[in-house]
Amino acid sequence: MRAVSQRALGGPEVLETIEVPRPEPRAGHVVVRLGATSVNPVDCKLRSGAVTFLGEPPFTLGFDLSGTVVDVGDGVTEFRSGDEVFGMVHSRTGTYSEYVLARAGSLAPRPANVDHHTAAALPTAALTARQALDLAKVVAGERVLIHAAAGGVGHLAVQLAVLRGARVICTARAANHEFLRDLGADEVIDYTATDFTTAVRDVDVVLDLVGGDYGSRSLRVLRPDGRYVTAQQSDAGEDPRVALVTGAPSPAQLAEIGELVGAGRVRVHIDQAIPLAQAGKAHELSESGRVRGKLVLTPW
Repeated sequence: MRAVSQRALGGPEVLETIEVPRPEPRAGHVVVRLGATSVNPVDCKLRSGAVTFLGEPPFTLGFDLSGTVVDVGDGVTEFRSGDEVFGMVHSRTGTYSEYVLARAGSLAPRPANVDHHTAAALPTAALTARQALDLAKVVAGERVLIHAAAGGVGHLAVQLAVLRGARVICTARAANHEFLRDLGADEVIDYTATDFTTAVRDVDVVLDLVGGDYGSRSLRVLRPDGRYVTAQQSDAGEDPRVALVTGAPSPAQLAEIGELVGAGRVRVHIDQAIPLAQAGKAHELSESGRVRGKLVLTPW
């Protein structure tokens, strides 16, 4: 089968299509024929060596998966060949490949009215958004400030916060303001023209998807009893209001999100769908910081 792999750390040019053996099912695992996967910022960081939890190359990137089960390993009772699934895969063999070896316990059934592109865009971004709001214990009536709100995690977090009855404030470029208001945002701040610390104060929750100095700045607009949740390394320090979210596999939560998407209560914006043969181009776009929503990768 074909897979996009890398033999060295570096820029998008290190990604290459190679031929590798199709995976065999292992106990507790299934083999899935890829329908689509997607690009997450962590993919680019792993490719470059900015983060290293996959170890040294060679490895295949990718965490998101939507596809069809074709082989089932020993002990798997929840799925059988032909089932449509989606989920988050954590392994060195990744999801940038024609067939994916996935732990059965990390997958959920794909709703019949949610296509592969949409389902592949959900796992990492939607679970990170959901788990961040859970960690912050967001409830109806609270004011939630979301940084980088037009991105993959951000645009889903906006909608999930709105469903909880929160009043949502976003930071984003002006070109994304109408998009975010259409998703339910109550207020949008153009961070290129306005320092958000002068435009908002006394918020209950900050979800920081930028990091860096956004940490200490966000703490300045947070209520004394507020909560700051970040998915990035920031300078927020040891403030007791700070928590880190990483996004973990959860088939139950993913199934709930899939139902919301299938019912039209949450929308997934796909900026572009790009063939895996052009994975390097997709990484360049991801690192540009100009992607609205998600980048999806499709089989060759």
